[in-house]
Amino acid sequence: MLNRALMSLLQQRLRQFPAVALVGPRQSGKTTLARLLAGRYFNLEAPEERTRLDATWAEVMAVDTVVVLDEAQHWPELFRRLRGEIDARRKQNGRFVLLGSVSPSLMRDVSESLAGRMAVIELAPFYLGEVDDLDRLWRCGGFPDGGVLHQGAYPVWQENYLRAMAERDLPAWGLPAKPMVTQRLFRMLAAEQGAILNLSKLGQSLGLSHHTVGAYLDHLEGAFLIRRLPAFAANLRKRLVKAPRLYWRDSGVLHALLRLPAQDDLLAQPWVGASWEGYVIEQILTAHSVRGRPCDAYFFRSHDGFEADLVLEQEHEREVIEIKLTSGPKPEDLARLGQVAGLTKATRQTLICRVRDSVFAGGRVVANLRDYLAARPGC
Repeated sequence: MLNRALMSLLQQRLRQFPAVALVGPRQSGKTTLARLLAGRYFNLEAPEERTRLDATWAEVMAVDTVVVLDEAQHWPELFRRLRGEIDARRKQNGRFVLLGSVSPSLMRDVSESLAGRMAVIELAPFYLGEVDDLDRLWRCGGFPDGGVLHQGAYPVWQENYLRAMAERDLPAWGLPAKPMVTQRLFRMLAAEQGAILNLSKLGQSLGLSHHTVGAYLDHLEGAFLIRRLPAFAANLRKRLVKAPRLYWRDSGVLHALLRLPAQDDLLAQPWVGASWEGYVIEQILTAHSVRGRPCDAYFFRSHDGFEADLVLEQEHEREVIEIKLTSGPKPEDLARLGQVAGLTKATRQTLICRVRDSVFAGGRVVANLRDYLAARPGC
């Protein structure tokens, strides 16, 4: 089993807080990671496990090892009871790890009952800091069982994962759409990878209102399937695009939806640029999260054609990043990026592409993804 980079952050947060919520998509490895810490483990999605915890509550609360409570949102009463236990031994940290695959419902219960008593961290699927093969990770995505570790799983695993999400998990988490509608929405969103989100267009294609489609996307985002990257808002004279961009967070899931066979040439696909862009964005944001240095992320686009795929704000630094699927960036790419940096008042400008030799020159960077993640202090 590969070591997960998030383990050090998880251990650090357990030293700082009585409880930690470890969130992330289904099958990303949350249970495997957390059970490495655990003295006791309960899967609260199962009624019999909730009964077992309830019957042995006093005994479990008395143990000195970490107690892992999986799919905690399935037992809302848990949060009130945990608050009482934590407050009774307020100075004792590292007692509980709560796992959850649905961010909104879990975070609502945490904010209502455990505010100030719990840290929240996200475990994404594997990223480039944990596996060596960049192109295989890009093709298959980062889910442990999806093919990045063992050949032959892609795309069958991804297809079954999406079917389970549409037919079982998302309805159980409150999505009112029929599975066929959800699967159709999945495919439509894959075709819109990296595009400016147009809810009205999606709604017309599905025969739904744009409000309904927006609510459906809330569920998909809460299940860590998609990312809506907001537009950067600046006090500029230029007119700026305000709607978010949409990305599938896992590239292997995206490729399965786009019907990419296991042996086909990824670089020959008409949508490969949008796939590469989303893949790089997710790698960068995951690296920030794993190192406990989250940042605010946006994209920038003006109506007269100036744009940057990613704008990162962290502390007193603003970085504009352009992503190109090329091994030979052109001088005009750098000139255009410099103009965007001036418009956004960025302190750092970065072009990420597939160059062999990366160049870091103060606030200007031309780098391949691996070198960038290794050298970037925030990542």
